[in-house]
Amino acid sequence: MDPLDHPAMDRTVACLLHDMLRFVADGRRSYVEVMEAWRTSCPRLPIWEEATERGLLMRARDESGVPVVRITAAGRAFLLEGCTDSDLPAPARERLAP
Repeated sequence: MDPLDHPAMDRTVACLLHDMLRFVADGRRSYVEVMEAWRTSCPRLPIWEEATERGLLMRARDESGVPVVRITAAGRAFLLEGCTDSDLPAPARERLAP
């Protein structure tokens, strides 16, 4: 299923979700780092809320108790469905592989 076919998702939101998922999948990201990079003052474009409501990202704590953001299996599937492997940087491709 193409993620852009979802009735409530337009192309802009889908592209932003892909960007955010790539950002998180590309390395270990603290919650603070993700919020700083993806905060928005636009109430009509809540990408963080969209990603968490869809179960694409989740908050957790690392081994030292620091809040982190992790991509979920659903997030990996969403990211891979909407792009080809050649669109992903090699480190992200390796982390997303089953």
